[in-house]
Amino acid sequence: MVQPTRRIVTGHDAGGRSIFVSDGAAPAVKVIEAFGGMAVTELWQTDETPVSNAGDDDPAGEESAIEPPPMGSKFRVVEYPPDSVRFAGAGREAGFAEIGSRHAMVEGDRRPGMHKTATVDYAIVLTGEIWAVMDEGETLMKPGDVLIQRGTSHAWSNRTGEACRVAFILIDAVPEDRPKLV
Repeated sequence: MVQPTRRIVTGHDAGGRSIFVSDGAAPAVKVIEAFGGMAVTELWQTDETPVSNAGDDDPAGEESAIEPPPMGSKFRVVEYPPDSVRFAGAGREAGFAEIGSRHAMVEGDRRPGMHKTATVDYAIVLTGEIWAVMDEGETLMKPGDVLIQRGTSHAWSNRTGEACRVAFILIDAVPEDRPKLV
């Protein structure tokens, strides 16, 4: 069962005063059946930097890809079921296809869930525990732990019997093998 995430969005009234625009369960939730019911709750997305705070549009569910748009960001919560459930089904190709990723899978890598994005990611464990897996090494993360993932090949492994919830902020980045734009 997916745990709902309460999302509170602020804005401005016609007089420029701060107001609450919405307060309730985040509406953009995708359950990836090929990954054993892994749930991705999209909380917010931006498509430029700097971002405009004008208007009341809700961009959270506009795009279903893992990566944010160019020059943009994504804020989401992912609920990872135990690996015994997540990888028991159709496999990672079907799971990544269901998520909507265009370039996420690491070609030729057979480790479950291994992928790479052109982003810098801030990952914060909310509940449960999960292993962050790199090409070389892995580390156990518990509630309150933060990982700064800088465009590296990585995977997430929940080796417990309970779901783990992780908040992610993904920001578009220049891959390490490309020159920085000036």
